Amino acid sequence: MVPILLVLLLAVILFGAGFAVEVLWWIALAVLVIWLLGFVLRGTSAGGGRSRWYRW
Repeated sequence: MVPILLVLLLAVILFGAGFAVEVLWWIALAVLVIWLLGFVLRGTSAGGGRSRWYRW
């Protein structure tokens, strides 16, 4: 009985980790798209050049 419970527990942990990794990939993709859009759609500065859209 204990080995079956351990296998089921391991399966639940691995399923949870796989789901979390999948969610993190989608979040990373969304951040990348937002970053690229901000890079492409940034405005111009008063001097006519491109301004930075971030605060670094």
